[in-house]
Amino acid sequence: MSGANLPEIKITQQLPADVMERAVRGLTYIAHPLRLRILEFLDVNGMSSVSAIANAVNAEQMIVSQSLKKMRDSNLVRTHRRGIFIYYEIYEEYPASIFVCLRKLFGHMTDQLKFLRDGYKEILPVDYTTMAANRIKLFANFDKMRILEFLVYNGESCVCEIVNGTGIKQVKVSQYLKKLYDDDFVKSRREGRFIYYEITAGVHKTTIACIHKRYDKVKENF
Repeated sequence: MSGANLPEIKITQQLPADVMERAVRGLTYIAHPLRLRILEFLDVNGMSSVSAIANAVNAEQMIVSQSLKKMRDSNLVRTHRRGIFIYYEIYEEYPASIFVCLRKLFGHMTDQLKFLRDGYKEILPVDYTTMAANRIKLFANFDKMRILEFLVYNGESCVCEIVNGTGIKQVKVSQYLKKLYDDDFVKSRREGRFIYYEITAGVHKTTIACIHKRYDKVKENF
């Protein structure tokens, strides 16, 4: 899921380690096609019952209930009881901002300008949401996210610069860079005996910007 012609993303600082850990925990739950579609439905439609969600995402109610329980336990959704019925809504802490970024990325990729408007909400195509979830799963790892964040913040860098900037051991940095390269999250070029890495455009770069935007708005609560 590359993103040609996307606007340049800039961040002004690297996040505290505990903030990044919380963000990565949230990403590991979001990185599942059904859960991402459930969260998207709640983001667009607001508080809803299990049956309404199951009908919307075309999944068995029991499976949706199990997914909602996992997301409630991880503070991605919360519940409200009305008589004998339980309603779910997206928890404002984190995932809602992910969909702002995913919609804008989709808008840039498809030239659909409506998705670029602030506050615009619409259910995205299932194949796009599934692809996004599967891509997120590949980089929803603390060290990978630290490396990607460093590259967004510092631009093209060699391994030793990434090691110094992230505090991750060199052998791990090299291993993770290979995986990130294989998954098209970074690109590289050789200059003499050094290899320089640069983050590519796509949902991974957009997600980092999204986490930073969210942190900038609520950092006094962290």
